[in-house]
Amino acid sequence: MKLMIASDIHGSSYYAAELLARFAEESPDKLVLLGDILYHGPRNDLPRDYAPKKLIEMLNPLADQLLCVRGNCDTEVDQMVLQFPILSDTVLIFDGIRILTATHGHHLDTVSAPMKNGIILYGHTHIPDNTLKDGIRYINPGSVSIPKNGSVNSYLIYSDGLFQWKNVSTGEVYNSFQL
Repeated sequence: MKLMIASDIHGSSYYAAELLARFAEESPDKLVLLGDILYHGPRNDLPRDYAPKKLIEMLNPLADQLLCVRGNCDTEVDQMVLQFPILSDTVLIFDGIRILTATHGHHLDTVSAPMKNGIILYGHTHIPDNTLKDGIRYINPGSVSIPKNGSVNSYLIYSDGLFQWKNVSTGEVYNSFQL
């Protein structure tokens, strides 16, 4: 199973278009969106080409290819215009060998992996991460549109136990981790 994992688009049609261009090139089985899809939130500046309505038009045709979780900026009104579910706090993904738990990360302390040596995919911080804590691996793709701490606009590719952090604009790998 090949997954593209992204977080924190925050309504940017510009970076969403770049992400979807990479999606077409990468041909993953699913695009996992870890929340904060349409709204930029009160703590963030507007991202480049902030256009939530345009983003809706870009994502709805891909409804059957998306797995999404609710971010702290996602609401019921967003669900009314999107044709794919976004209001679950967690989604479990089985790759045939292991279970990955997808969540946004704003309530990360209340999320538990279904088993020891589990993997939790999360966003929210806008900072790429790969941390092992108490037998759980925490993986963050960074932010598609509003990266923080000097990181680049990014996403993850996951396949056969390999995580690759990639630049949204170029598709180039800038970090990787093999389970």
